[in-house]
Amino acid sequence: MNNNHEVHTKFVMNNNQILLFVKIAETGSFTKAGQELNMTQPAVSRAISALETELDVKLLLRDRRSGLVLTEVGKRILIIFREILSGFNKVEQEVSAEKGLEKGLIRIGAYPAAAAYFVPKIIRSITDRYPGIDISVHEGSVAEVKEWLETRQIDAGLIIPPLEEFETIPLFREKLFAVLPEGHPLGRNGIVHVKDLEHEPMMICRAGYEPPVVDLFRRADSTLNVKYVVNSYSTAINMIKEGLAVGVLSELSLLAPPGNVMIRELSPDAYRDVHIAVHSLEEASIAVRLLIDTALDMFAADGKLNPPIHL
Repeated sequence: MNNNHEVHTKFVMNNNQILLFVKIAETGSFTKAGQELNMTQPAVSRAISALETELDVKLLLRDRRSGLVLTEVGKRILIIFREILSGFNKVEQEVSAEKGLEKGLIRIGAYPAAAAYFVPKIIRSITDRYPGIDISVHEGSVAEVKEWLETRQIDAGLIIPPLEEFETIPLFREKLFAVLPEGHPLGRNGIVHVKDLEHEPMMICRAGYEPPVVDLFRRADSTLNVKYVVNSYSTAINMIKEGLAVGVLSELSLLAPPGNVMIRELSPDAYRDVHIAVHSLEEASIAVRLLIDTALDMFAADGKLNPPIHL
């Protein structure tokens, strides 16, 4: 006699419960999530309690210091719920496209320099051509953009290689420049040779600058003397301005530099690539594909900034 019994669990959770849980996870608050979805706090509490009862697991915990925190299973389910909501969004987009209407939501993430230069232009172009498409912007460090992609918090990211875990499309190649305090002896030269920076205190910015800068010094067979490490390119520029170090920064971060710094070309030349990253190009929604096509049409043709850097 076979005593093995298959256990089948049927979930009857609805779209509102899924959306509510995602909003609570992202806002860290029952109250804020309820306000965004026009729900009272008691209604929010009842909905989440019903969801946890339905799934028979605890999704959220209250911590005196951290407030609301996700359990480990809650973190895993959050990613799945985001995928489910993305699926609903894709269905809406497909139906709208069949009717000749482009609709949908695009969640785009970018590190600060890319967010400032590319994102406003992309949004303007898309909203002018496709007013039914909504775009939300998440700005953070390169590491944060990668994390948001991994956890499905965003659909596409403007990011810097290496990115083996995602599918990427090259968007733009920006040149790197030496940035010196005003009056620095190397500023008398039109071109700064990397070998000349070997004994200079260097400023390194974590916002995606380390790999190309390290590679630049390696190619020049020169030693990189790191004095300061910061997270923001604006902080890096201001510390260089104060004469604390010299740096190697990209075109995007130097479009509006403060006074009291000198920008010089480098020898050998150095570049940093900007890519559009998604989980899967094949599975990308209609709206995300429109985003990619729009960005490539606008920026991938000549790879030149407007306005250019003035040395």
